[in-house]
Amino acid sequence: VFEGDENAPKDTESAEIWQKVGIPDTRIYFMPATKNWWSAGDNGPCGPDTEMFYDLTPEGLGDMTKEEYLQADQEQKVVEIWNDVFMEYEKKDGKVIGKLKNKNVDTGAGLERLSMVLQKKDNIFETDLFQEVMEYIRKYSTAYNERSARIIADHVRTATFLLFDGVLIGNKDRGYILRRLITRAVLNGHQIGFEQQLEQVSRIFVEKYEGIYFNISDSASWHSSVFSFEEEEMRFKKNLVEGMKEFEKGTDPFVLATTYGFPIELTLELAQEKNRTIDLENFKKKMAEHQKLSQTASAGMFKGGLANHNEKTIRLHTAHHLLLAALQNVVGPQVKQRGSNITEERLRIDFLCDHKLTIDFLCDHKLTDEEKKKVEDWVNDKIKRGLDVVRREMPFGEAQKIGAEMEFGAKYADIVSVYFVEDGQGDVFSKEFCGGPHVKNTGELSIFKIQKEEAVSQGIRRIKAVLL
Repeated sequence: VFEGDENAPKDTESAEIWQKVGIPDTRIYFMPATKNWWSAGDNGPCGPDTEMFYDLTPEGLGDMTKEEYLQADQEQKVVEIWNDVFMEYEKKDGKVIGKLKNKNVDTGAGLERLSMVLQKKDNIFETDLFQEVMEYIRKYSTAYNERSARIIADHVRTATFLLFDGVLIGNKDRGYILRRLITRAVLNGHQIGFEQQLEQVSRIFVEKYEGIYFNISDSASWHSSVFSFEEEEMRFKKNLVEGMKEFEKGTDPFVLATTYGFPIELTLELAQEKNRTIDLENFKKKMAEHQKLSQTASAGMFKGGLANHNEKTIRLHTAHHLLLAALQNVVGPQVKQRGSNITEERLRIDFLCDHKLTIDFLCDHKLTDEEKKKVEDWVNDKIKRGLDVVRREMPFGEAQKIGAEMEFGAKYADIVSVYFVEDGQGDVFSKEFCGGPHVKNTGELSIFKIQKEEAVSQGIRRIKAVLL
């Protein structure tokens, strides 16, 4: 409980209540604000707290002095399982300025720590929540160690929850945290010789939480999560071995970040383990210069995967819309775009084929020659018919309601642009969120031809096509 300071008095009330419910005063310890005071920051509600710890030792530690208790806490012989924060004070600019008009108790218990206590385990990784995953990691590791296995289990589970909640891997904010979780898990997997994909570990967690947190019948969330995990894992693994060699050589952290995809936080962590010093300021300076050059180099690029806005590229852009619609017509409406790239020579589309869904099955639908012919015929029919290509602006919600195709992971304004391919008599063959540009009529396109169809990762196919 709180020992008191210049901001608030000693919390004798909590101590007295604990004594009334049977806790001897020899097991009640008064602590400073660094231990038993909570605030949301420099401004807002704050107050003292009382914390409950559980003795994990088999024989029991018995009564302890304050110093003995602190040592036991340091050695993790006792673990905090619950706390109550008494929100009765207000802080402004880092200083407590008085009491709140409306007070409350903010209470929180650690469900996993309570499970650990009830299951008589020493740590949460031995509980039924982690046991299967830890056994799986041990089974497929050639140089197993507990610390790395725990990092893998913890980080993969957190990443899985974030992905199912719709967080996208990226270089900023939540997306960057997600990326760091996955890369750190991959690194620890490499260090212990883990021979399986981390995505398999993710599946174990999904099975365990299915019906409670996850809903794998939601195929879009499931496939998005699986693909994102695999893609990021493959991306980092590709550079990991060479990157580690370069790190051992003492290669500049800037090179590790830009060439091998090592987040600076990861390099700092590795350096700490090796007792090396990293010049962080120099790294930040080089990264700032690099970002400035990148912005200049990309100034001529356009949205929607277009390399430029010349006539050939614009025609292929419209053909790209027709191709996605054709795939959904021939293969099924479950086809979803996952990437695109359009130059004046050819178009490219990456798509997810979501035929059916179970925990053990991820569709990797290779188009048959017959299906490719049907796709080509569908597109060429729409070209031959000379259909109108019309741009309409509408509220985001309305565009969603009519089923307009959206770019995966994109953020949209309240008012969006949607391109329609239609015959003017009520039949719509394609509708997509898109900023353009496009031709005005499909009759402006020449003959459509698929050049190549291939797999790029599990569940993701790629088509390259041209206009002859």
